Amino acid sequence: MGGGNEEELQRMLPQPKIAPSMLASDFANLASEAKFMEQCGADWLHMDMVHSYFCRMFLVTNPLDYVGELVKAGASGFTFHVEVAQADAVWVEMAPTDNWRELVRRIKAGGMRAAVALKPGTPVEVVFPLVESAQPVDMVLVMTVEPRFAGQKFMPDMMTKVDGGLGPSTIQQAATAGANCIVAGSSVFGAQDPAGVISDLRNGVEGAQASLSFFK
Repeated sequence: MGGGNEEELQRMLPQPKIAPSMLASDFANLASEAKFMEQCGADWLHMDMVHSYFCRMFLVTNPLDYVGELVKAGASGFTFHVEVAQADAVWVEMAPTDNWRELVRRIKAGGMRAAVALKPGTPVEVVFPLVESAQPVDMVLVMTVEPRFAGQKFMPDMMTKVDGGLGPSTIQQAATAGANCIVAGSSVFGAQDPAGVISDLRNGVEGAQASLSFFK
């Protein structure tokens, strides 16, 4: 590849985004934890709302019901689980694809970034209709841990399908697989130097993009 073409390709690549997961923060001091993460260089803050599909202790159900509230709260993005959207389609009497389309439409109408997440064990093909839609999602979040709990170990086999278990020791695998938006919880909040970890994660993505290894 010529130097000019490579530089052009670099400019086209999505910028790294590091999003500390507030699930691993001190819940008694969320405001100060959020502010500290911003000071450490975080691009986004990742907030989890656990659906009853994953944990019966929580009563969050249809994501459609929360779009308006999150718009009012100032959220910049809304990520829903494809598995949840499938399950909730039954309750709102919609086909799964219609439920997804309406959810994406409302998210974008509210000025938020629409994204879809899939957990380990869910075939990546399930999200294809959302990516190839006339109004596609802006991001796909591939979880490398199961929903519900912080601090789980990274699942490297998810790289073939890349949120969870990510830190300086695993960022290379995720970044080389093409991930540019990195959600990390315990590895950031549990570190002595959270700013250094955020910097390492960003450098890992930038290094993988510079090598262009995932295009070869």
